[in-house]
Amino acid sequence: MKRDPTTTIPPAAERPLRIGLLSYRSNPHCGGQGVYLRHLSRALRDLGHQVEVVSGPPDPQLDPDVRVHRVASLDLYDPADPFRTPRPCELDDPASLYEWINVSTMGFPEPFLFGARAFAFLKTQARRFDVLHDNQSLSYGVWALSRRMPTLVTIHHPITRDRAIAVQAEKRFWKKLKQLRWYSFIGMQKQVARRLPCILTVSDCARRDIAADFGIPGERFRIVPNGIDTARFHPLPGTPREPGRIITTNSADTPLKGLAYLLRAVAAVRRQRAVELVVVGQPKKNGRIVRLIRDLALGDTVRFTGRIGSDAFVRQYARASMAVVSSLYEGFGLPAGEAMACGVPVVSTTGGALPEVVGDAGLLVPPEDHEALAAAITDLLDNPERAAALGRAGYARVQKKFTWRRAAEKTVAAYHKVIRDHR
Repeated sequence: MKRDPTTTIPPAAERPLRIGLLSYRSNPHCGGQGVYLRHLSRALRDLGHQVEVVSGPPDPQLDPDVRVHRVASLDLYDPADPFRTPRPCELDDPASLYEWINVSTMGFPEPFLFGARAFAFLKTQARRFDVLHDNQSLSYGVWALSRRMPTLVTIHHPITRDRAIAVQAEKRFWKKLKQLRWYSFIGMQKQVARRLPCILTVSDCARRDIAADFGIPGERFRIVPNGIDTARFHPLPGTPREPGRIITTNSADTPLKGLAYLLRAVAAVRRQRAVELVVVGQPKKNGRIVRLIRDLALGDTVRFTGRIGSDAFVRQYARASMAVVSSLYEGFGLPAGEAMACGVPVVSTTGGALPEVVGDAGLLVPPEDHEALAAAITDLLDNPERAAALGRAGYARVQKKFTWRRAAEKTVAAYHKVIRDHR
């Protein structure tokens, strides 16, 4: 982008940056993307930069000094009224009509529509921001914006892995087709990712897998590990740990998270030891997880908390004797990092980037192996001194490697490169 010689704004390298963060789904309670947006925006502000967020629903929860621009949406995935039928007056523009038809036919149009609506809002804003940072919408609208102003994207993990596991988990052919329909936006995301000049990702594992699945040269990536909110996630010395109390945070009916394998592991451990599994989350009514709990006779052993706030989450960690991350794949693994920040001993699979997060501060087992999970859980139950040592090691590892200030500094370095290359 050519700078206007008459402007009085100094070059970006000489002043705090004006950053536009784009996120199609931004609430911290709907997944890691919302957590990322919240804490990265705060850390960038703490470094002195100006941050504005362009967001789709659900609304993000941000610091008061971060301005939010909310793009239009029918919000048909609102948990309070999911898949509602819009009123006729709400379908008075092509985008809204497309949204309703797409959702009604089991598609997921949010990334595409967010990009189109964000482009309509931002296409005249080239002088307002020094850089745009897209949080994994990878939409055609973001690609169009990248031709007008410096733009980069964060891809947390290859969504192709979610699709593969979701399709594999379905036994019926029509349900496999349903999953393929839901993930049909991936074709758009691949095309856009190949055209953007810089991609941030959160681990070396995610970089390799995204490069392979999306067909992107490895040199376009910069690895910026996520931070952990250590001001919120930390040990509570006055709260005693309860023997046999296991905690996991899990989108219970998402096969990628591997809760079914953890349930089978707990069923095996329970034959010899007294255990309780606390799942931070809520299963689908009469879904596969509820049925499996019934089949394994774990109704008196497993408890779901539903959606809880961060303070309650930390109290749950403080009471737990261990945390288990049973995911088949993680591009980073925030649940592991948050547990470690609370000083909780961690048992984790080696799925995706989890070994990069856990390192030697936890027990690692192969994914999809409930027997290995059961053995690791039993090991920590029978060796409380070893468990305590792993809890201390995990806490130290987070403090050293995974802070949001460190993530923000690396992100700003990427911003400056994209700005220089765009001129």
